Amino acid sequence: MTITATFFLIAGLGLIAWVFARARAGRFIQSGVASVHSLPSYHGWYAAMWAVVPAILFLLVWSTIAPALGSYQVLESPLAAGLPTDAFERAAILSEARALSHNPDLKVFNDAAVRLAPLYEAADSKYAMIGALAAFLLCFAGGAFAFTRIRPDFRARTQVERTVMFGLLLASLIAILATLGIVASLIFETIRFFGMVSPFEFLFGLDWNPSDKVVDGQATGFGAVPLFWGTVFIGAIIAMLVAIPLGLMSAVYLTQYASANVRKWMKPILEILAGVPTVVYGYFAALTVAPALRSFAVSIGITDASSESALAAGLVMGVMIIPFVSSMADDSIAAVPGSMRDGSLAMGATKSETIKQVLIPAALPGVVGGVLLAVSRAIGETMIVVMAAGLAANLTANPFASVTTVTTQIVQLLTGDTDFDSPMTLAAFALGLTLFVVTLLLNIVALQIVKRYREAYD
Repeated sequence: MTITATFFLIAGLGLIAWVFARARAGRFIQSGVASVHSLPSYHGWYAAMWAVVPAILFLLVWSTIAPALGSYQVLESPLAAGLPTDAFERAAILSEARALSHNPDLKVFNDAAVRLAPLYEAADSKYAMIGALAAFLLCFAGGAFAFTRIRPDFRARTQVERTVMFGLLLASLIAILATLGIVASLIFETIRFFGMVSPFEFLFGLDWNPSDKVVDGQATGFGAVPLFWGTVFIGAIIAMLVAIPLGLMSAVYLTQYASANVRKWMKPILEILAGVPTVVYGYFAALTVAPALRSFAVSIGITDASSESALAAGLVMGVMIIPFVSSMADDSIAAVPGSMRDGSLAMGATKSETIKQVLIPAALPGVVGGVLLAVSRAIGETMIVVMAAGLAANLTANPFASVTTVTTQIVQLLTGDTDFDSPMTLAAFALGLTLFVVTLLLNIVALQIVKRYREAYD
C-alpha cells in the first residue's frame, strides 16, 4: 500500500471518528444535560485530531526511515555481495535499482541494478505494509482514546483551540527558523569569502572580474561597485521612472475618475501584470524592446548602442512593478478621509486641484511606502536582466550600454559545476548577503512609513 493511499484512508477514518464523536456528544444536549461545556462539533474535531494527527506524524517519520531500512535489507542479500566497494558507484547502482523497482520500463546503465530491482520492490512493499498497519493502529488507538473522554463536562473546545494555536505557532516558528537558517548560511559563507578577499576591496572596488584563485599582492577582480551601480541604475532609477508616474496616475484615475464599472474591470486587469512570469517579461524585453531601442539609438546617431541595454531591462521591469505602486497608491488615496476632499471642494477648489493639493500630499506616506517596496522587488529581479541587460559589469551611466546586476552575477557564479571552497563561488554568498541587507532595510523603512500613515488616518 502506498503512502498516499494510507494518507487518504487515515483521513477517512478521521472523518468517521468526527461523525461518531459528534453524534455521541449531541446526545448529551438531546438528553437535557445542563452542564455541557463544548458543542458537539468540538468533540468531533477532538476525536478526529487524535485519530489523524498521531498517525500522520508517524507516516511522515516512517517515510524517511523506510527507504534506509529497504536499502539495508537489499545490501544484506547475497545478490548484493558483488557490488563495488566504492561508495559512489554502489550508491549509483542502488539508486538505479530503486528507480527500476518503481518503473520497470526505465533504462539503466548497470546490470546489477536489474538484479537488485526485485529485492527493492519486495523490501519497499514490506516496509510500506508495516508502516500502514502501524499507522492504522495509531489511528484506531487515538480515536478510541478520544472517544472514551467524551463527557458533558469535558473541555473539548479548549483542547481543540490549544491544538490549533500550537499548529499556528509551529508554522510561525518554521518560517522564522527558515529565515534564520538562510541568513546564517549567508553570513557563514560570506565570512569565508572575506577571509580570502578584503571587504573594503569588495565593497568599494571598481573592477569585477572574479577568478578561482586569489594571489597576494595582485588585484583580485572582486570589486562589486559595478554590480551595485547596475542594480541601482536598472531597478531603482530606470524602472522607477516608469513605474512611479504610471502607477500613481493609474491609482488617481481608478480612485477619482473611473466609474464603479470601469474600476471593477480595470483594477484586476492592471494587477494581472504582477502575475505574469518574469521569464515572459524577459523574452519580451530581449526580442521586442531591446532591438527597438537599439534601432532608435542608431537612428539618432548613437553608434555604440548595445542589443542588450540597461534601458530595455529597466523599461520592462518598470512595467512589471506598476501594480505594486498602483495598488499601494490606490489604497492610500482611498483611505484619505472624505472630509478632507469634501472640505477642499467646498472651498472652491477644482477636482484636479483637490487631487494635487490635498489627496496626494495626504496619501504621500503610503505612496512612498509602496514605492520602496517596489524598489526592493525590482532590485531582486533576475530573469529580465539576464535576458535583456547582459552580463557585462560596466560602470557606466549610458542607458544604451550593457550592464549587469547583483542577482545576475549570483546566477552566473553558481551555475554549472562549482567548487564551494573557491572565492569565485563564495562571492555569490557575499553578494546575496549584501542584497539581503539592502532589501531588508528598504522593507523596514517602507513598513515604518506605512505604519505612521495608518496611525494618522485609522
